[in-house]
Amino acid sequence: MALAGCGAAAREPSAASVRPATATATTGTTRVTAAAARAPALCRRRLRARVTGHITAGFATELSGLVASRSRRDVLWTHNDSGDSARLLAVTTSGRTVAEVALSGAQNVDWEDIERGPGRDLLVGDIGDNDGGRASIVVYRVREPRASSTVAVAARYELRYPDGARDAEALLFDRRNGAIVIVTKSFGGEAGIYAIRNPSPAGVSTLRRAGTLTLGVGEAVTAGDVSADGRTIALRSYDRAFVWRRRAGETVAAALRRRPCDVDADLLREGQGEALALSDDGRAFLTVPEGRRPALRRYESTARVSQHE
Repeated sequence: MALAGCGAAAREPSAASVRPATATATTGTTRVTAAAARAPALCRRRLRARVTGHITAGFATELSGLVASRSRRDVLWTHNDSGDSARLLAVTTSGRTVAEVALSGAQNVDWEDIERGPGRDLLVGDIGDNDGGRASIVVYRVREPRASSTVAVAARYELRYPDGARDAEALLFDRRNGAIVIVTKSFGGEAGIYAIRNPSPAGVSTLRRAGTLTLGVGEAVTAGDVSADGRTIALRSYDRAFVWRRRAGETVAAALRRRPCDVDADLLREGQGEALALSDDGRAFLTVPEGRRPALRRYESTARVSQHE
């Protein structure tokens, strides 16, 4: 795993269907403006949304993370927020339970997000801190379990912020440089971008501050994902999603320092949403809210795919 630099993606100014985003990013006191770049497919026109199913597992009432399986088509991994045991749930996109897996060596203090990690591994972010009192946070790494598995052994990376405790709900992984990236949560609209490469499984490793992302007052970041092809990054708040298209050779943290595009989809109608999973090609994403029998929703672009994408 590895530590990253900062950055974010811009919108195509000529795309009439792309709503202007209010977000900007800064490093120190320097304002970073959007560069002219092709808008991500998710931002070119209003998205088509549909319910694909309902998660029926009785314990799945406070889901706060979602990611597509790397090994099984139409399977998603998710987990509950704080208060549950250290376990993962695999479901189909229709909501059918595929596996329930306990993580040996792990504890659920405040699990907030799950992401595809190095190789065939998953990363689970125990990064929530509503009261701002945790001296350190934890990211667990586990090989993606088989459908028949009931227990999996997790490696533990204990991390701390360089500038004091932070609440966070978005965990990202940069497969190009091996960086774990965490985006903090603030209703004031300013999210911190933190990253680390090669955290130690022994002792506590210190994250690096990689930038500041300003999404606007009330736009607290509640989840994030990087598409399997590595080209698209998405963060969500309770009511909307923000998307970046990575440039060649750009790190995830660097992309987040540029201006995102604002997806034309109302996520607030779902309820309390703290989960988002991108499709492999970054042209769609799925969400699931908290609550009993929560609905899985798929939002997808209807924009035409060019031969250069």
